[in-house]
Amino acid sequence: MVMAIGIILGGNLGNATALFLFLAPTITFRRIIRSKSTELFSGIPYVMTMLNCLLSAWYGMPFVSKNNILVSTINGTGAAIEVIYVLTFIIYAPKTEKAKFIGLLTLVLTTFAGVALVSLVVLHGKSREIFCGFAAAIFSIIMYGSPLSIMRTVIKTKSVEYMPFFLSLFVFLCGTSWFVFGLLGGDLFVSVPNGVGGGLGALQLILYFIYRNNKGEAKKPGAALPVHSMQMGIAKLHQQKELAANESHVDKV
Repeated sequence: MVMAIGIILGGNLGNATALFLFLAPTITFRRIIRSKSTELFSGIPYVMTMLNCLLSAWYGMPFVSKNNILVSTINGTGAAIEVIYVLTFIIYAPKTEKAKFIGLLTLVLTTFAGVALVSLVVLHGKSREIFCGFAAAIFSIIMYGSPLSIMRTVIKTKSVEYMPFFLSLFVFLCGTSWFVFGLLGGDLFVSVPNGVGGGLGALQLILYFIYRNNKGEAKKPGAALPVHSMQMGIAKLHQQKELAANESHVDKV
């Protein structure tokens, strides 16, 4: 009885925190829509998160794994939200970036279709659950690991300017909640990747509290430009370096 209550509470809390996590990038996309440009933001995290949501929602379906309907509902919602982000990015991305991004999106959709088709036609029972579980777990870890470049920037610049507190908080809460849900339900494909996510979220929070008093004030002249990122929009460092080089050239002239 206690375990059942724990599973329900863990799943509901996981749903709530995951929803906040999926909605966190809305600030980034308001900026993109206002400026009618994707600027230096990368759309890769959004399309990869969409793939993770699709695979996780598929894994949670009753004909794939039992008692995981909460996994399907929140990830189905997340996939719908990510589709909006991806379409917005395609609309406002430059032509060269748009072509590459559409190519990546095609690859992602093909990957999901391939996993779904193999699991339906070739696999059955436990083998279907294991196959889909591994696919969902791998891409969950990739999604949770996407802010690692931001963490490196925080350590390098000793500034949390580009690592929003609430994003880090919801990564920690979401990962921890689903870790507990998977642990109590005996589902390693839910507990392991979300345990990794909870751990990474905790590291982000630790970094935030270490450098919380420095939000860009102590940048030294000549220091490397930080990753220009809001929420999960991870910027492209090489483009920033080119901008910095151009500015330096103009100053010399």
